Amino acid sequence: MAYTRSKKIGLGTALFFALFIALTGYFVFAAIQGDYGHLRRIQVEAEEKRLKEQLKILQFGRAQLENKTYRLSDGYLDLDLLDERARKVLGMARVEDIIIR
Repeated sequence: MAYTRSKKIGLGTALFFALFIALTGYFVFAAIQGDYGHLRRIQVEAEEKRLKEQLKILQFGRAQLENKTYRLSDGYLDLDLLDERARKVLGMARVEDIIIR
């Protein structure tokens, strides 16, 4: 007597495949859109690039301020810069200066 297998899918097999497909779908979704997913990584890299550019701008501004501070310090006094800053802050001008408004 030959053994013949039934062509019907059993309930256990159907549940197994349904669970397998559900878990696979969940992990694929999490890999793409989750907190540590592919799209989040792209957002983080874009923000990192923006912040690095902002850091370069701030470092350049800081270098300019350090230069002006050094030029006005006791060890190195730039008289032209001191004169310019005093005029701007105090709102004064020399007699021979021409003021344009």
